[in-house]
Amino acid sequence: MSLHSLPSLVIACLIAVVVAIVVTAIVGLALRVAGRHRAWPGLLVRRARVPFRLLLGVVVLWIAVALTLPPEVTRDWVEVVNHTFLILTIAAGTWFCAALLVFVEDLGLVRYRVDVPDNRYARRVRTQVLVLRRLTVVAAVVIGLAAILLTFPVLQAAGASLLASAGIIGVIAGVAAQSSLANLFAGIQLAFSDAIRIDDVVVVEQQWGTIEEITLSYVVVHIWDDRRLVLPSTAFTTKPFENWTRQHSELLGAVEFDLDWRVSPSGMRAELNRILAATDLWDGRTGVLQVTDATQGWVRVRVLVTGRDAPTLFDLRCHVRERLIDWLQRYSDASLPRQRVEVVDPPDQQVPSARARSAADGEGRLFGGSPENDQRASQFTDAIPTVDHP
Repeated sequence: MSLHSLPSLVIACLIAVVVAIVVTAIVGLALRVAGRHRAWPGLLVRRARVPFRLLLGVVVLWIAVALTLPPEVTRDWVEVVNHTFLILTIAAGTWFCAALLVFVEDLGLVRYRVDVPDNRYARRVRTQVLVLRRLTVVAAVVIGLAAILLTFPVLQAAGASLLASAGIIGVIAGVAAQSSLANLFAGIQLAFSDAIRIDDVVVVEQQWGTIEEITLSYVVVHIWDDRRLVLPSTAFTTKPFENWTRQHSELLGAVEFDLDWRVSPSGMRAELNRILAATDLWDGRTGVLQVTDATQGWVRVRVLVTGRDAPTLFDLRCHVRERLIDWLQRYSDASLPRQRVEVVDPPDQQVPSARARSAADGEGRLFGGSPENDQRASQFTDAIPTVDHP
């Protein structure tokens, strides 16, 4: 059987596929054996196994086809086949290079854990590495596409004219994509200015949440009720926002009560100390009860407590509020807020006597109040006599 024949081509392709699978398996096994006491070989296998297998398969198939291609295939078809394998090799190589770069970035992330209490620096590094990863992938894709396009002779001939008009095209593209470029540079600025990091607690657009994702064009905020607020990167570079965990995660919170004047601040303070001592939500830094105002019939009592992070502080404030309300209802009922109303009669309005009422009634009647008036009234009320005539 001739080497340059169709059966030889099929057999060579099958052998190439088997060789690619065997070589990939051997390399993966060697990395796993070497990584028994280290984590990076397993990470490399997970990241680069598929692109490496694809790249190796394309290369060995290209070699097999080039060695066993039948002679009856025309030169034009040979060029098409070689060009196709070249494009596939560039694409697979780009994917493999991007996977290697992502693997190197993952090695940097492994050293910084974010599941520890003091993780501000780790979150900063993680944010920067994630943004660099996206830039790396984008750059690899752009370079790969450029390399593929340059394999076409028509584009190679037009390269000089494209470079000559690059300035005009760049100006037009910059004007057309002004907002996109602004978000792109804002995303890079956020990654390296340390204004926000992954898992930072922020208040933006009157919403409280944590930074879930930072991309080159937008930022995703995980709101406390499991909604996602997607904001452009420029929203964090042009508008003010609150970052509760930029320096540290510990926070100070307040609980306020409007109570009656008969409240006992010392009794409430003693109960607050007992509540804080019995809960794990309090970090032990600050636990203060103060009377901050006493006007308009109310006494305002403010409690200041601290927690290790924002969710814990919120739970602590609710716990302190609930326990103090329960204590006020059980042991200090007089302290509960009340509305007082005092009814007072005006001094110039007195109740008249019976004789005065009679005199007033008599003055108001036409036939009453005196003997003469009573006699006159009888003339109208008595029966009228009648005279009988014969």
